[in-house]
Amino acid sequence: MRDQEPAPLDAERRLSTKEAAELLGVKPETVYAYVSRGQLSSRRVTGGRGSTFDAREVEALARRNRRESAGSSPSGGELSVRTGITLIESDRYYYRGVDAVDLATRHTYEEVAEWLWTGRMRPGSTFTAPAAPVAVARRAVDALPEHTAPTDLLRVATIAAATADPLRFDLSEDAVLGTARTLIPTLVSALPPAWRDRRDDGPLAHRLWTRLSPHKDPDEASLRALDTALALLVDHDLAASTLAVRVAASARAHPYAAVSAGLGVIEGPLHGAASGLAHRLLQDVLDQGDAAPVIADELRAGRRIPGLGHRLYPGEDPRARALFALLEQIPRAEPALLAARDIVETTARHTPLHANVDLALAVLTTSCGMPPTAGETIFAVARTAGWIAHALEEYGERPLRMRPSGLYTGPKPPQPLPE
Repeated sequence: MRDQEPAPLDAERRLSTKEAAELLGVKPETVYAYVSRGQLSSRRVTGGRGSTFDAREVEALARRNRRESAGSSPSGGELSVRTGITLIESDRYYYRGVDAVDLATRHTYEEVAEWLWTGRMRPGSTFTAPAAPVAVARRAVDALPEHTAPTDLLRVATIAAATADPLRFDLSEDAVLGTARTLIPTLVSALPPAWRDRRDDGPLAHRLWTRLSPHKDPDEASLRALDTALALLVDHDLAASTLAVRVAASARAHPYAAVSAGLGVIEGPLHGAASGLAHRLLQDVLDQGDAAPVIADELRAGRRIPGLGHRLYPGEDPRARALFALLEQIPRAEPALLAARDIVETTARHTPLHANVDLALAVLTTSCGMPPTAGETIFAVARTAGWIAHALEEYGERPLRMRPSGLYTGPKPPQPLPE
């Protein structure tokens, strides 16, 4: 039988520390820990030494705690993990409470990453890679076969960079942030250049451009679109790769190992590689000049149309909307934009779905002459910052808490020894 929920509290009522602790089922010291984490707000008693707490706010936190203890989420029995990094609701998403699209369109990728890590904005932030880890990572990447996938390149570069960092096991916040600020530019610097000269200075988006596009003199609008794409993709709540990172961090794996865990998951066609499928679809439509036969072939083969729909956004993917708006300012992107619109309109005859960020990324990579795998690279580099944010958050939690219990469905023991 389900436990009875407590009666709703009076919205105007203030609780003492003792009352709040009793409602939450914790010690009074834990109540103040909730305040320090920003999960509760407190108000000093006039003329007294104690603090009071909003009754409704405490009740809401108690409900969240009960759901977490039961191992379920309010949306249907899935694993839920308390996080203060990203919120997704009502076809919008927020980084630490601030609209993520507003952040991404007004700040650089590096500035958004700093906000995600620390909750503080650092205007003009740039990430610099030390020479030693870059050299080690480049040697490791250069030894790989020419056809190696982007996530494999980045995973090898991550592991190589870890070997050059003797302090990688220091999980203090300052040490992890130092790792983050050097690992991300190291990954970009380790990637093979699209032309002879590597660019290893300036904003990260500029450096990444030289690894992805054959155009040596990019216009400002294209660079801005790439930088904004990175910022839009920094984090997206507990995606599969982010959950893998948190599991690794829960076991106190160092940041390089946690990022490597994320890269291992991101390669799936339902996650980071989805933009490559959308790129190929878009290229087929451009080649044929019409989306109808291309969509028909996809549906005939029983495949879902890449670049359309998102289970977290019943309406429009806000990341796609923001990126499409920037791409419309790039003249050479017009054919790809028209092809993307043709895909959406043609598919709407069968199933009305909005374009998602994978299709917007495909327009960016196609119009900038980048390979089909470029979207996956952009996604992985961008999301590394989010993984670090989640690892940092997990390092502050109880170790090994990400340990669900298996529901055994095998033969009932004891069974006889096999012959």
